[in-house]
Amino acid sequence: MENQIQVENYRIQKPEMWAGTIGDQEIMDKITDSEFARKQTDEGRDYCYFLDKKYYTSNTENSEYTCMAYTLNEPGNLERASASDIVVEENEVYQIHRISVWRDGKLIDKIPDTKIKVLDSETQSGGGVLSSNKKINVTIKDLRLYDVLVLEDSRVKVFTDRDFLRKEFSKYVWVSPDNYWAYGSFTFSFINEREQTIAYKKTFFRDEQGCVLEPEINYLKKGERFVFEEQNYINPVDSGREIFPYMDFATNANWKDLSNYVFPLYEEIFNKSSLQNFAPNLIEKLDAITDLDEKLQFAIEYVQNHIYYVFNADEMNGHKPQEPSVTYENKQGDCKAKSVLLKVILDYIGIDASVVLVNFSADYYIKHYLPSLLSFNHVVVKVNYKGQEYFIDATVRDEFGLIENRGFIYFMHYLEIKRDQELQLRKAHQYPYFCIDEKIDFNVQGTTGKLKLTTTYKSNRANAMRRYFKTTNKREIIDSWNSFLFYSLNYANDRNGTDVRTIFKDAAIDIVSDDKRLNEIKIQYTATVEKPYYTDPQGTRFLMYFDRNLVKENVRDFMHKDLPFWHNFDSQKYEINLYTDQKIDTEEKYTVQESTIKNPYFDYKSRKKVTKNGASAFIEFNPLVNVDIPQAEFEQFRTDHHTVADSNFGLGIDIIEPGLMNMLKFSFKKRFK
Repeated sequence: MENQIQVENYRIQKPEMWAGTIGDQEIMDKITDSEFARKQTDEGRDYCYFLDKKYYTSNTENSEYTCMAYTLNEPGNLERASASDIVVEENEVYQIHRISVWRDGKLIDKIPDTKIKVLDSETQSGGGVLSSNKKINVTIKDLRLYDVLVLEDSRVKVFTDRDFLRKEFSKYVWVSPDNYWAYGSFTFSFINEREQTIAYKKTFFRDEQGCVLEPEINYLKKGERFVFEEQNYINPVDSGREIFPYMDFATNANWKDLSNYVFPLYEEIFNKSSLQNFAPNLIEKLDAITDLDEKLQFAIEYVQNHIYYVFNADEMNGHKPQEPSVTYENKQGDCKAKSVLLKVILDYIGIDASVVLVNFSADYYIKHYLPSLLSFNHVVVKVNYKGQEYFIDATVRDEFGLIENRGFIYFMHYLEIKRDQELQLRKAHQYPYFCIDEKIDFNVQGTTGKLKLTTTYKSNRANAMRRYFKTTNKREIIDSWNSFLFYSLNYANDRNGTDVRTIFKDAAIDIVSDDKRLNEIKIQYTATVEKPYYTDPQGTRFLMYFDRNLVKENVRDFMHKDLPFWHNFDSQKYEINLYTDQKIDTEEKYTVQESTIKNPYFDYKSRKKVTKNGASAFIEFNPLVNVDIPQAEFEQFRTDHHTVADSNFGLGIDIIEPGLMNMLKFSFKKRFK
């Protein structure tokens, strides 16, 4: 095949020298129906006869090559193969080497039947995302069910000056393939042509008994390659309960050297940036605030809300931030720019702050990865204030409160941009207040109940609730509360299918108060409830209120073998008051049942007060958050959550029906219970 078609974002050409060459006859020889292949197709799977992947890295480019042949026996796979999209970065080229099908014993070239379009990436300029990415749409005509599709292609990313970090450092994570596919042969090669040594670490590989092996680290010098090969291969990982085996390739380095590499890039900016030189109007506003707590709040909210967040995907792989004067003047910047501006402002008002590197989406894996600056994808600000550490994401909006009341960011690992730094682990966190503090009053007279919920939200909950009320129709909000109460009051078990609006009459909900300084919002819901009692099949009436938010089902159902449980629950407090004009069973087991749980990761307390016409429950849940639960401690943690779920997450009262016969029946039931 001659080099014949070339455009800016894709080319049809032969593979590069490092990828090697494969001829038609060699491909046909690899497409053989072995006993292993027939077994997979007989089970209704699609089958990959061979997959050859190569990753090539040098100080001028990163490239990835793939050659594969797989069946199109499933209509879904046929549809995906007929029209596919490949997204390429700026200065990245998609190279097509071969598109063929094996049909009726012949290898047919499908490049003449292939239509290629270059489109702008749909995310360009959407919500502040600026991207020069392009989408290569590849449509192949006349693919048929039971064809074998042969694809050979590459992605070549040549570095520009903006990619200075990728010129200096390499990082690539190879993840074992999806376990749907069976492979006649599977080969992965990593080729190092960099001047620097590449380290690679094999993680979460398993022995024949399925036990995780100790991580293995090896090294590749310039000109060396690593090859991983399997024959008749199906990935044995239990995808629901195990982490897929992966190999992390990164330029050999340690965290201290990496921090010393990146710190001068920021130090240069900080040394020449003085707020007095470019933001006199902002200084005037800051100086007018005498209280340091409020001055700090103003600084954070100014950067979060007045500087527009622009995510420039083409620049995020570099670590040289925009100068704060430019950010201030243009009123926009990426996470680095906004964080640097915030630090410069905090420096002016005398508050100790630093910029730190994080990766919220891959936070758990950073401790397993090899040290690399390319493991991070976000920048936040660490603030040391009044003996406490706080982390502020300068890119968020519509958050409020003094620093101790602002939303809490959940992550564990970070690299501080200072000299001689190691990867740091955040401390576990315990809220000094209740994120949810709710009082429920349900008073029943005759056949009507008056229901009132008064709820105070703080921290993340307050920010979220504020946004919810701002963006959601009031009728929809009321319906949401009605639906929640339909289950909390157990009506789902005696009137399922009933329109909740007919049960909760005159329902209303309003924000009672909103303290932006305390970041505390109070909401009140009221309704009149017709037929307020839950009635069981035997005709016994109950008043019930059980809040299933207190039952952490994800703890009770958690079964993963490799991932520890990530503990990030809110602190909660409830007062539940149920009162009626009927007599109640003041000795009923679950009505009077109380609980006290002291787990290393949460304290839980439920107390009751019972009278002849009603009862109250007082519940407090105080978790230790932003922490992994070790597997050795998890079963006790799970057991304690089962205890919460055993009728300790609310209150129920049994009605003693009036009349002599009912009293005798109740007395008889109690005697023989």
